[in-house]
Amino acid sequence: MVLDPAEQHFRHVEKDVLIPKIMREKARERCSEQVQDFTKCCKKSGMLMVVKCRKENSALKECLTAYYTDPAFYEEYKMEYLKEREEFRKTGIPTKKRLQKLPTSM
Repeated sequence: MVLDPAEQHFRHVEKDVLIPKIMREKARERCSEQVQDFTKCCKKSGMLMVVKCRKENSALKECLTAYYTDPAFYEEYKMEYLKEREEFRKTGIPTKKRLQKLPTSM
C-alpha cells in the first residue's frame, strides 16, 4: 500500500500523542515478560517495591526504551496509524467500533 506523501502530514497530536500511544501499547506487549516480572515483584514487595524491584524495573525500562528509540519500530506503527486514519476517513467509523462484532440475532 503506497500512501500519498501529502497524506502523511501529521498534526501535533498525531505525531506526539497518538502514534507514541500505539508504540507504548505494542512495546508493553513485546516486553510482556519484563512487565510480568515487575508486576509480581511489586505485588510481593508492597510499599518496599521502590527498593526491592530495582532490577525488574531496570529490565523493563531497558526493554521499553529499546523499542521507543528504534526508528523502524516508529515507522511500523506510523504506517499502522496512517492505515487506521485512512480507513476512518473513508468510513467515518473508528477502528474499535469497526472491530466489534455485530449482534447475531436482531
